[in-house]
Amino acid sequence: MKILLFLAKGFEMTEASGFIDVFGWDKHYNKGQIDVVTCGFTREVISTFNIPIRTDLLIDEVNVEDYVALAIPGGFGEYGFYQEAYDEGFLNLINEFNAANKPIATVCVGSLPVGKSGALKGRRGTAYHLAGGNKQRQLEEMGVTVIKDEAIVVDGNIISSWCPETAIEVAFKLLEMLTSKDHCKNTRMNMGFR
Repeated sequence: MKILLFLAKGFEMTEASGFIDVFGWDKHYNKGQIDVVTCGFTREVISTFNIPIRTDLLIDEVNVEDYVALAIPGGFGEYGFYQEAYDEGFLNLINEFNAANKPIATVCVGSLPVGKSGALKGRRGTAYHLAGGNKQRQLEEMGVTVIKDEAIVVDGNIISSWCPETAIEVAFKLLEMLTSKDHCKNTRMNMGFR
């Protein structure tokens, strides 16, 4: 099994690494069978704070049928995050995952392209809650019922969360959705989480 980790220009490293670490630890210590495959619009994506990362695939090479879930870390607008996160090609990819009822796990403003795609319209979700709640208001304007007092919100196949602090827990929630509560608990314990 494989999950697709989409890296838009300006993605937030902590938010992406949560998925890589949880699924890596799961595979190494818990005999997990889920690989993380990265993709972007370019082979090299520059993250927030200007760290270059090489992707496994270009977005045009992705076949949704090959993946069990989509993971979307957020990022900073100042580093170009929304230019790629709001691109029609990526919004279409989100809708393909959603139409197949495959899990879509987002961290921080990673929920905004899901909202913009229409996949969260009329559903519950959240986004970055600090700095006056501006990102949550943007999500509301996209037709999402924003739950302001929950760090992680799950509505059907879509997971959304507040900020980088939640990255590991979102990855654990995705692992649990794809395996089982007990399987996830073992990986949590191996990583030192309770």
